[in-house]
Formats: sequence, structure tokens, C-alpha cells
Amino acid sequence: MTEKLALYGFNNLTKSLSFNIYDICLTETASEREAYIKYIDEVYNSNRLTDILRELTRRIGAAILNISKQDYDPQGASVTVLISEEPVPNLAIDPSCNQGVLNTQTVLAHLDKSHITVHSYPESHPERGISTFRVDIDVSTCGEISPLNALDYLIESFDSDIITVDYRVRGFTRLASGRKVFIDHDIDTIQDYIDEDTVKAYTLIDINVYQENIFHTKMMRRHLDLNDYLFERDKSHMKPQAIEESLSLLRREMKEIFYGMNLYDT
Repeated sequence: MTEKLALYGFNNLTKSLSFNIYDICLTETASEREAYIKYIDEVYNSNRLTDILRELTRRIGAAILNISKQDYDPQGASVTVLISEEPVPNLAIDPSCNQGVLNTQTVLAHLDKSHITVHSYPESHPERGISTFRVDIDVSTCGEISPLNALDYLIESFDSDIITVDYRVRGFTRLASGRKVFIDHDIDTIQDYIDEDTVKAYTLIDINVYQENIFHTKMMRRHLDLNDYLFERDKSHMKPQAIEESLSLLRREMKEIFYGMNLYDT
């Protein structure tokens, strides 16, 4: 809906976006696997993830109330951001909130009806020569702001081979006339909020339940350049058969993640 709604009270529609990506890498040896996991852990540590969520918050037009972040041993990181639709006066902010000013490695926080979380999961297989990096981001907003406005930024922020996006609008808000509104913006598919060039680069599947305001899109990268998936190696030093075998292994891994099932005998 393009026109501003005349509401009775405030807009309390809850808009939830779940954004999940997989980055896949070919790691042939144990040392390559260890190096890849270490690289991912350094590049996407809690500080980097915090910066991504700060920018995400700015792009959807929200204000930061509190940030909690943590790096884990042996790998992985988590960040939680408590946000509000509009800036909150300092006198009204709970003293435990840091408004994004972090002085320590770990800050305790609480969650409210509007929040953003990110968790990272580096993983490798000791025999198949495949390592993966998974990121889960959840954005929950209450009011007029929509997390869909940050989709392109999220996709750009990670090397995304497989992407799963779930979006749901819950609850209702009430017009001044008393009529209930169960969704306050137009949406036919999540793809409408993704850059056209990005859509062309992926194979996409939609599953939408319009009556329930539930939208689901899965994306798998179409074209593979092997050099993008080799860690500290280059395909120019590989034989043609090895290149084809590596691409086949990549496609197999991506298809199984994309369809959410084991498609091949192991």
C-alpha cells in the first residue's frame, strides 16, 4: 500500500525476515580446511557481523537501542541488536542498553518486539573435501519499517551460493474506521525486493501462502567459476578431469543444500 494508513493507535504489525546463506569452498587437505575455517572466523567475526547489522538497521530506517555480541571457541560468532522503529529519547532508554557503543567483548542484553540477530556456523567434512560457511540472520520489526528493504544489502554482504529467505507478516493493526489491516504493503513474491541482476544470477523457487502472509524463496547460484571455490589454489594448475570432478562435487553439494535432502548415495 503506497498511501499512509489512517490508524487507530499505532501500527503493530510484526514483519519477520529470516535470511540464511551458505558459502561453499573446496578444501582438499586438512590444512586447507583448517585455513579456511580460520579465515572465515576472522573475516566474519562478531565485530564484522556487528558492522553489517548496524548498516542493515540504518537501511531499514530503525534506531539501535542495544547490541550484544560474542565470538565462540573454536569458531563462530553471534550478534543481537535491539532496535526501535524511531529514535528513543535518552531519558527513556533502559540504563542497561548501550545504544551500540561497545566497550567490552561481551554485552548482556534483552530482546524486545523489534530485533536483529545473526549467527555464523563454519563447517567442514574431513573426507569429501567440502567446507561450508552458514549464516543465519533474523530481522523482526514492529510498525511501518520493513526488513525487506535490506535484502539486497544482505546478499551483497556475503558470498552467497545458496540463499533461503522467509518473510511473514503477523498480527493486525486497526484503521481509524475500525477495519482490520493484516498487511500494510504490496508483495507478490520476495523476488520483487531483490535486484534484477541478482535474480538473473540464481535459480529461484517460490513457495507462498498468500492467505497467511507467508512468503518463501530459495536461491542457488547458476554459473560456477571454479576459482571462486578453491582455497589458496588456482584451476590453471589442475588437469581438465580434476576440474570437472571438482565442479561436479560443488554442484552436488549445492543441490542437496538447495533442495534440503540427500540426493546422492554416499
